[in-house]
Amino acid sequence: MKQNLLFLTCLLLICSFTSAQNQNNPGSNHGNKFEQLGQMLQDPNTYRSASGAPGPQYWQQRADYDINAELDDARQRINGSETITYFNNSPDPLTYLWIQLDENQHDPLNDNNKINGSSIKNQMSAQDIQRIIGYNDDLGVKVLKVTDVKGTALKYTINRTMMRIDLPATLQPQTKIQFKINWYYNIPNRMTIGGRGGYEFFKEDGNYLYTITQWYPRLAVYSDFQGWQNKQFIGSGEFALPFGNFKVNITAPADHVIGATGECLNYQQVLPVSQFNRWKQAQTAKEPVEIVSLDEAKRAITGKATGKKTWRYSASNVRDFAFVSSRRLVWDAMATYIDGKKTMAMSYYGPEAYPLYRKYSTKVVAHTLKTYSKYTIPYPYPVAISVEAANGMEYPMICFNYGRAEKDGTYTEAVKYGMISVIIHEVGHNFFPMIVNSDERQWTWMDEGLNTFCQFLTEQEWDNKYPSQRGPAYKIVDYMKMPADQLEPIMTNSENIINFGPNAYAKPATALNILRETVMSRELFDYAFKEYARRWKFKHPTPTDFFRTMEDASAVDLDWFWRGWFYGTDPVDISIDNVRYFRMNTLNPTAEAPEDRKLYEKGLTDISRERNKAAGLKFEVEQDTSLLDFYNKYDRFEVSEAATKGFNEYYSSLDPEEKKVYDNKKNFYELSFSNIGGLVMPIILEWTFADGSKEVERIPAYIWRKNEDQVTKVFAKDKEVVSVTLDPYRETADINENNNSWPRRSEKSRFELFKQKKVTRGTSDGANPMRDSRRDRQQVD
Repeated sequence: MKQNLLFLTCLLLICSFTSAQNQNNPGSNHGNKFEQLGQMLQDPNTYRSASGAPGPQYWQQRADYDINAELDDARQRINGSETITYFNNSPDPLTYLWIQLDENQHDPLNDNNKINGSSIKNQMSAQDIQRIIGYNDDLGVKVLKVTDVKGTALKYTINRTMMRIDLPATLQPQTKIQFKINWYYNIPNRMTIGGRGGYEFFKEDGNYLYTITQWYPRLAVYSDFQGWQNKQFIGSGEFALPFGNFKVNITAPADHVIGATGECLNYQQVLPVSQFNRWKQAQTAKEPVEIVSLDEAKRAITGKATGKKTWRYSASNVRDFAFVSSRRLVWDAMATYIDGKKTMAMSYYGPEAYPLYRKYSTKVVAHTLKTYSKYTIPYPYPVAISVEAANGMEYPMICFNYGRAEKDGTYTEAVKYGMISVIIHEVGHNFFPMIVNSDERQWTWMDEGLNTFCQFLTEQEWDNKYPSQRGPAYKIVDYMKMPADQLEPIMTNSENIINFGPNAYAKPATALNILRETVMSRELFDYAFKEYARRWKFKHPTPTDFFRTMEDASAVDLDWFWRGWFYGTDPVDISIDNVRYFRMNTLNPTAEAPEDRKLYEKGLTDISRERNKAAGLKFEVEQDTSLLDFYNKYDRFEVSEAATKGFNEYYSSLDPEEKKVYDNKKNFYELSFSNIGGLVMPIILEWTFADGSKEVERIPAYIWRKNEDQVTKVFAKDKEVVSVTLDPYRETADINENNNSWPRRSEKSRFELFKQKKVTRGTSDGANPMRDSRRDRQQVD
């Protein structure tokens, strides 16, 4: 028993210490939420300044690639060789290099297949069972040899998704090394195994769509703030990569169409004359031009070429390279201009996506580039590509999205807006993290959260009625009101997040939108956010750099905001507890007598008096009038001449400033608030007055600095108030709106009587108004 008590005591002490680590004044109602982040941020140094900008001695590594790859369509295999030139720009001598082999994620022997829990459900799909059994496919990167440029073998060690190359001599600062890697891997079926890259097989026509990503051995990042980023790739935490220049030759079946990172150097050699002429036409087109038409794509599906073609690509100052290859692709393109510089916006898609992608995709790409450029930096690359591949993933200048129509060419509203949103999101990743190159393996929110915020801005500039799912504050409420054991701070490592979408995408996007609309102002936020992108374009920022830059460029102390939204899990729940109404006692007997009379008569009202009167009771003083005297007859509220004279003398004695206060005729309202949720936020009030007019008043979050739990504030109003509403525009993510009004009011809702319908599991009875409308028109015709 004593041992158990000792263990429990130690556990409580540990828990108390852990919860108090981020508190400056534990156990108090102040001195915690508004204290500076201090030791929670990285110390500034010569590489990263206290302002959030790169320091005077900032450095980063560089890796250039010269790659030759062949896509084996018969065996679904990539065969490749590459020459890597690695520049050591750091002050550190290096004795080894770390290479990422991300395709080893699919290796049956990799730990990635062991570390996730699993369970038996009442109904199990073949795919569910296969995941438990494991895949017998010969998957993962097969390294054939690693040599220096002279062909001398280099020693290497593969540890799951990472490969260490031991250098024959120390790579000194400000020097470079060249080496070669030969490799191949079997392309996985991403529709069954999962993953970001792979193939999709179309059984109806016997063809493949290849989305080739994380496909070549790639240098890991070596940085000033963590050394080598050699954390294993297990699926959720994405990629941290150095910038460099790429020359890539891709050999594929002659009837395949290829789209890739960078600019193709030999379109004239790989395209038929008619398609090359359309490509030239697209250079000045204001509407998308089909370089490969739908008819041409359909014809290519029916036949398979035996020859091969090699497409040559070049890309400068990018962190990665990806491509799509298939014979079943439509390809359209048009020019768009960012600050006078031309970028080719392009889309690749199969016939099943044509009704949606032909109408929207390339125009959405162009809109995204323009909007993101407005809020961050001008898009610097010559190409931006959207590929329909039934998924969503991003790489420099190319991304893979979803959006397929029904067989009759119709589509639902959900598919339409889902497609537009995913294109905006994935194209937007060109800015975060392809250019502002944060470490996704460590901090997913710096990539996904910032990008989702910009996605929201872009959606809203596409259509004022756009049904954005992430960004508006009220959309995050259901997540923030979840039990504490299902939540984690935004500042959580990517691999440890339970609710990945809400935590890494939606909550940081919401926080940034609240900063812009509610805390800082659009003008201050937009300037600071743009400054962050400008400072860290083509560099490797950390969360500290972002936090510091936003404050440095705006002169707004935001430590309380980062502490609450990014380092904590408390929700917003501010309550209006009480409202008290006051007005100044004028001491003017003429003005005060009517009010005094009402209060006196109110004091004479009780249930006994009312029932006695209703019962017709004969009171003694009514039966014996001799009992009545002066006090039964006089008007105690009659204003006497003496009282009037006394008031006039008092008023005359006031100095001008006192008279100004006296004459204000204000109504005073004392409001008491509670911070039930724990996350401090501004107090936003909508006052509704007796004449029907309204006023919105905003109180900064600093109102909570001396008492983080409760606050009382008095407001002076010219007009009488009939109601007060807290957070009227739902802009603070308050999880309980039932305590946001005075007087309290109940929310209206509805119910209906319905006839129960049984839907087969795995199917949907969702509406498709486009199809229904088309069917109705056909019936009329």
